[in-house]
Amino acid sequence: MPDFNDDLRLAHILADAADAATMDRFKALDLKVETKPDMTPVSEADKRAEELIRGQLGRARPRDAVLGEEYGTHGTGPRRWIIDPIDGTKNYVRGVPVWATLIALNVRGDTGDEGVVGVVSAPALGRRWWAAKGTGAYTGRSLSSATRLHVSNVRNVEDASFAYSSLSGWEEHGRLDGFLDLTRKVWRTRGYGDFWPYMMVAEGSVDICAEPELSLWDMAANEVIVREAGGRFTSLDGLPGPYGGNAAASNGLLHEEMLGYLGRS
Repeated sequence: MPDFNDDLRLAHILADAADAATMDRFKALDLKVETKPDMTPVSEADKRAEELIRGQLGRARPRDAVLGEEYGTHGTGPRRWIIDPIDGTKNYVRGVPVWATLIALNVRGDTGDEGVVGVVSAPALGRRWWAAKGTGAYTGRSLSSATRLHVSNVRNVEDASFAYSSLSGWEEHGRLDGFLDLTRKVWRTRGYGDFWPYMMVAEGSVDICAEPELSLWDMAANEVIVREAGGRFTSLDGLPGPYGGNAAASNGLLHEEMLGYLGRS
């Protein structure tokens, strides 16, 4: 199996640079915020963090392609870095500390693209999570000071904690009835949103989570971490990986039952 430890170490360096840039402007009174064509906000910190990551990748991995939320695709080839400079920009601009930089590396193989490195860094929470293919998922302050992650062992949906983003998205995509039926069935629901539910699935503190519409950069890093923690990550229709335009993540034991609710309108 290929060794991606050097890429993982680089991803930590990239996350360190992004953390410094985003924390420097977090809660700044003069933070510049614009509205993109899709009516979502983008701050100067989003752009600066992605610029820093792209600059370092250009020096350290000049042959690799890059896909980022703010500046699109650059380069071609079998290795592609996927970046969300601030996942949770709406939280960021309002001073809510639940946001993170997401960095993933996908490698093209015989069966398609596969996520092999994922780092999620949430500096305002003082948390970071990461994984590389075949080595497990971890959380901690650094590579040398980390705790291994594993998903929960909850087997019954009636005992499950279910995390989601918002109600409106499920209604807009015609999946509200199934979503509401699932919320009535589970033990507990919480609307944490963005990257955090996926990290809690990996940690075992949440059992299932899902979102009805996402981009690849919202999911790529999360998928690697959930998978390496022993969980499953698919689209709502059961397509493995972060390529279906939406996401369902679980401890694996509850996945098919969750999809039975969320995969229908």
